Amino acid sequence: MDAAGRIEAALGRRPERLSPLSGGCIAEIYRADFADGERLVAKLAGSRGDLALEAYMLGYLRKHSDLPVPAVIHGAPDLLVMDYIETSGGLTAGAERHAAELLAALHGVSAPSFGHERDTLIGPLSQPNPQSASWLDFFRDQRLLAMAGVALEAGRLPGATMARIEALAGRLGEWIEEPGQPSLIHGDMWGGNVLAKDGRIAGFVDPAIYHADPEIELAFATLFSTFGAPFFERYGELRPLRPGFFEVRRELYNLYPLLVHVRLFGGGYLGGIEATLAKLGC
Repeated sequence: MDAAGRIEAALGRRPERLSPLSGGCIAEIYRADFADGERLVAKLAGSRGDLALEAYMLGYLRKHSDLPVPAVIHGAPDLLVMDYIETSGGLTAGAERHAAELLAALHGVSAPSFGHERDTLIGPLSQPNPQSASWLDFFRDQRLLAMAGVALEAGRLPGATMARIEALAGRLGEWIEEPGQPSLIHGDMWGGNVLAKDGRIAGFVDPAIYHADPEIELAFATLFSTFGAPFFERYGELRPLRPGFFEVRRELYNLYPLLVHVRLFGGGYLGGIEATLAKLGC
C-alpha cells in the first residue's frame, strides 16, 4: 500500500497531496494536505518501526508539561500522524529566550526517580530507563556505559576508547554531584527539533524523554550550536546554573549524544569523545 493509502486506512480520509519533509532519520516524513485545507504530518516506518513510542513521548509531554509539541492524531508502530506546525524564520535571539522560558518550565516538572516509567528512544536507538534514586548511577550505567557498549558491539567504537570511557565512569563523582530533583527533559535538543515562527518557538518535535539532571539537556543544546548566549542568559535568570557547567560538565554530558552519533554514523564523531576524555585525564 502506498503512503496515501496507509494514511487513508488509518484516518478514513485520503490526503490530496503528500509533500516530503526533511529529517527522516528513521522514517519517511510527509506533509499531508487534505481537501478541507487541513495539514498534518505523517511519519511512515517499515514493519519493524516503533513510531508508537514516539507517539507516547509526545503524549506524555502534552499531558505532563506545557511544552509545545504536536498533538498526535494516530500513533501506531508503522505510522504516526500529528499536527503540522507552521514555521517561519530561524532561531532569533527572541526565539532563544522564548525557548529558555519553555525549557526552564519543563525542567521544573519532577518525578520521584531518575529514568522513566518505561524505556524510550533517541532516534532509532533504545534508551533504557530503569528508575534510580541516584543520577550519578543512572548516567554512568544507563547512558554513558550503555551507549558506549552498543557502539562497541556495532564495531563503531574502538576497544581502547571503551576502556577510557570505563575509566571515566569510575571517576564521575569528581565532576558530577546529585541534582536537587529529577527533571523531565525533551532529550534530543538540537536545532532540527526546534521549530520557530515569527521570532517565537512554535514547537518541539522528536523527543527522547526521561527524568534527568537538566544540565544534560542544556549541554546537548550547545553541541551543534542550537542555542547561544540569549538562551543561557534567560535560562539562568529562571534556573541559575551551578558553577562548572560550561567549564567541565557540558563536555562530560555531551559524551552521551556523541556516543549516539558514533553508533549511528561512525567515527566522524570519535574525535570529540577522545578530546573530552583527554581533557578529563582519562
